[in-house]
Amino acid sequence: MTEVLPDSVDADNADADSDAVEQERAKLREFVKGLSADDIKSGGWFTKLCAQALRSYTEKATWEYFQQKYKGMPADGIVEQQIKLAAKNAMIQGGITASLYTGTIAATVGSLGGASPAAVPAGIATFMVDLTYITWLQMRLAYDIAVIYRISLDVDDPEDMMKVVRVAFGVKSGEVARSSMKFVPSLVRQVLKKYYSGPVLAAAKNLPFIGQHLLQRNIIKFAIPGVGIPLTILLNRLTTVAAGRHAKSVFRGEAEVIELADILVRRTRHLRLLLWVAWLVINADGTTTDAELLLFQRLARFARERHQVDEEQLADVVNFDPDDVWHRVEAEPGDLSDVVDAAERIATVDGDINALEKAVIAELRERCQRG
Repeated sequence: MTEVLPDSVDADNADADSDAVEQERAKLREFVKGLSADDIKSGGWFTKLCAQALRSYTEKATWEYFQQKYKGMPADGIVEQQIKLAAKNAMIQGGITASLYTGTIAATVGSLGGASPAAVPAGIATFMVDLTYITWLQMRLAYDIAVIYRISLDVDDPEDMMKVVRVAFGVKSGEVARSSMKFVPSLVRQVLKKYYSGPVLAAAKNLPFIGQHLLQRNIIKFAIPGVGIPLTILLNRLTTVAAGRHAKSVFRGEAEVIELADILVRRTRHLRLLLWVAWLVINADGTTTDAELLLFQRLARFARERHQVDEEQLADVVNFDPDDVWHRVEAEPGDLSDVVDAAERIATVDGDINALEKAVIAELRERCQRG
């Protein structure tokens, strides 16, 4: 599929927005035609969508593209524009799809259980276009937000690909129902609960986890008589905005950590010692968080790339001994206040400084005193 990058949000351009959605739907109809009933039942549709749709899109959705598109706008503003645009397109898609449905959607989806591996019932094609569109839209939004915050992701790397999926859909093992329901406002949730455990979801039970989660969330939009169109539009918007907000929280947080690493490397006069002290502070409480690991990774990378400082001795350490750091502090001449300041900032990267981190920083401050 050849992807079309989104234009800026324009409330007066509804026809153009609808046309853009229809163009993407047409491409996804071709994609769905290539799916078998077995692809849908096994969750293979999701794997194929990830491999085909997102990979071709990422070739064009670059940081330079967004900078050119929104000249002079800070990253937070660009992200908000993308979330608004994605939410609007999701609502348009919801209106188009819901208008095509009848009350037989549950039975149609259920018929997959008896379909031959190569056959897809006619009624399921429209359902799958809706499912693949919203799935693709929310994955694309998560990727866009990462790019805007300059978080490097390689969709050919399985780890990065799964990161996009996790961020886009917030899926955690064993939380299918809770993950799906958390996007729904309380008034609607009470109605959905009546249907959520019923036969309407029976066809999804054997799907792989992510496919099951997405299929369940999509079926429920069409399972309640009399509210199909407004509920579909509402849920499409809610799930897309929720995906965007979650992606913003995750990738903005990573961008802040990377920015801190950049600042610390630029300001320190003792780069090798900084790396040892950073690892000392990070391990002060015996645990390491994702934010701490990302910070150290970037500190080491910036030191290596900008200053050709590659601290191999630290990289070779298995059993880290704080005394090794204290010996290095004592051997370092001059003012070490920059190292103490850096340690204090490193300790806050994953939240408030805890007692163990405070103790390490207090000892560092005492040992760094020159008098």
